[in-house]
Amino acid sequence: MMTLLTTTTMHAVTHHRYGEVDVLAHGTVPVPTPGPLEVLLRVKAASLNPADVFLMRGKPVLVRLGWGFRRPRTLIRGSDVAGIVEAVGADVTEWRVGDELFGAGRGTLAEFAVAREGHLARIPPGTTFEEAAGTTMAGLAALQGLRLRPVGPGDHVLVIGASGGIGSFAVQLAAAAGATVTGVCSARNAQAVLGLGASHVIDYTSESVVDTRERFDFIFDNAGADPMLALERLTTPTGIVVPNSGEPGPDGGAFARLLKATWRGRVLRRRIGAFYSSPNREDMRLLAAMLADGTVHPLVDTMFSLAHGPEAMERVASRHARGKVIVSVP
Repeated sequence: MMTLLTTTTMHAVTHHRYGEVDVLAHGTVPVPTPGPLEVLLRVKAASLNPADVFLMRGKPVLVRLGWGFRRPRTLIRGSDVAGIVEAVGADVTEWRVGDELFGAGRGTLAEFAVAREGHLARIPPGTTFEEAAGTTMAGLAALQGLRLRPVGPGDHVLVIGASGGIGSFAVQLAAAAGATVTGVCSARNAQAVLGLGASHVIDYTSESVVDTRERFDFIFDNAGADPMLALERLTTPTGIVVPNSGEPGPDGGAFARLLKATWRGRVLRRRIGAFYSSPNREDMRLLAAMLADGTVHPLVDTMFSLAHGPEAMERVASRHARGKVIVSVP
């Protein structure tokens, strides 16, 4: 391993049991050691996602199968990261100490975190660490979800949860492709969604989306509040509904929703699609290029310091964040 690092411990936000935000605590822990195909980043910024809340709570219980059944195996939450390379694994060829990168890591609510070589991209000039950190998971999910039925000029796209992390990127990507975008959000977030490129907004607090007379070529549902079969009735003959929410709803929770969407789309041939988002080198480079040319940017709700990491998690858990919650690390 090549490194110039001299310290062996770091400050982090940790949790040793599942629960609400009060299980999070500040602590001093060992600096992680990167594996052969990993790099060690000095974290400059991280962003949080609903997935981090699920893993903090250990709910739904199925998440514990991979993360520890009785208590969390990974004591530090967070995956979105932007920072500076401090060390590289023995088999890393793409990155060097001093490179400024962003992507998907492990345990990023800390001063240092490790990430796989292929899950990172270079931060483009003019992009801040905070902007880069706020792009990874939400940007990847929007990018990969929209591939289920590529959209372009003449297409009409409905993004439910348009002011959230994934929804805000989906609005930008669909609008950039030339589609006409309708965003579903509350009235207080309408101007922000219109500013991202949406042409129309439906205020879900005063109008049920399933009552609209419009028909759509792509429905990206990031809320899960309406049955996917009800949303399917709003699609054109070549349209598709893509459910993408971890919150409980009429179709169940995250895993039930994914299974139903897969079964209905692939077996019953309904106009419903399912996908699982994951980081990869090509898509990280594509997101970097889109940040560089202004195609996308994160809609930022709030920024916290690492010292206020628990408050950042509480903000995400509230489900009222508009866009991304960012944690800046000195």
